[in-house]
Amino acid sequence: MMPRPKWGLLPDPEPQERSYSIVSVDDHLTEPPGVFVDRFPSRLRDRAPHVITTPDGSEAWLYRDRLYRDNGMSVVAGRPQSEWTMDPLNFDEMRRAAWDVHARVADMDVDGIWASLCFPSGAWGFTGRVLSMNNDEEVGLAAIRAWNSWMLEAWHGAYPERFVPMQLPWLKDPKLAGEEVRRNSDLGFKSVSFLESPHLLKLPPITDRRHWEPFFIACEETETVISIHCGASGFVLQGSPGAGLNVQTSLFPATSFCAAVDWVWAGIPALYPNLKIALSEGGIGWVPMAINRLDYVLEHSGAGGKPWGFDLKPSEVLRRNFYFCMIDDPGTLDHREMIGIDHIMFETDFPHADSTWPHSQQLLRKRLSGIPEHEAVMIAGGNAARLFRHPVPTGSTWPALERQ
Repeated sequence: MMPRPKWGLLPDPEPQERSYSIVSVDDHLTEPPGVFVDRFPSRLRDRAPHVITTPDGSEAWLYRDRLYRDNGMSVVAGRPQSEWTMDPLNFDEMRRAAWDVHARVADMDVDGIWASLCFPSGAWGFTGRVLSMNNDEEVGLAAIRAWNSWMLEAWHGAYPERFVPMQLPWLKDPKLAGEEVRRNSDLGFKSVSFLESPHLLKLPPITDRRHWEPFFIACEETETVISIHCGASGFVLQGSPGAGLNVQTSLFPATSFCAAVDWVWAGIPALYPNLKIALSEGGIGWVPMAINRLDYVLEHSGAGGKPWGFDLKPSEVLRRNFYFCMIDDPGTLDHREMIGIDHIMFETDFPHADSTWPHSQQLLRKRLSGIPEHEAVMIAGGNAARLFRHPVPTGSTWPALERQ
């Protein structure tokens, strides 16, 4: 058996000059051991996901008699690029901020990040689909509730002003999912992760309005933002057979384009006018094209599909209900008024390979230098703070949002 390679970490970076109060709407975490076992009902505890060490010395989650790991490219922050790998990493091989909330806040301070919305690790899927799509529904529901409890109590709860609390949904029963959204809203959750394409998990498609209605009504009534991460359903657009990861990640914006168009024509944002849907890791470059295309199709080939039947045009519900986030879209900011300045947000994608950490402030100074200050402040953090009803920073260290 080959010994595990020894992975190294770079020295801690110097704190960056702060120009903006950044609220990142797409970051990730690696769940630390004990998340599930400590929060499972005692009679189900022996079936809770738990971390084991395999014979080759690697750590993995054991759940439903299977091993689950996140790939190493998801935790590259702070590691030399020459050592980036798809191979899973052990906890002590990652930057501690991947799984330790105190270290995470310290790394946020280095980068000038005021607040962060964190999706779960890739091991569970960005909606926790691996946890919930369980033949033993009692165990699956216990796993979802355990993750949500940990998020609220241990992650968000440790630093309430620094994290936007996002819950994982129960996917198998929209009525119960709606009840969970209401209960979690009362506890303080502001968002729920959700699938862009439920049918890929053999669930009723998004076009089945009656099926998903209890969930959408609950989100609308509680002002719970639906956060849709690219690939949440377990699929992203691919290139040719044998194409590398670079092709797949380059196509992330196309995946968000597909999801938004699908949801718009399904009538979801038109039926629920106060529903708020945030798209993560898809960028904003595709949005002007979608606006133009939706209107053109409505007037031309749209006659061959289902009748639209709503007062607003498809492009208008896209611009009203959807919120878009950018990592770095320098060629699109000139079209920010068309997209909607108050619907553009920023993400750092920490600790993934796409992450802007620890240079997010520097990047935003460069990208936002040519636009009015109040618009730059909105994009960097103000829009996200409003959408997720998250407190803005106070004091001279974080002046930008206070001037809105």
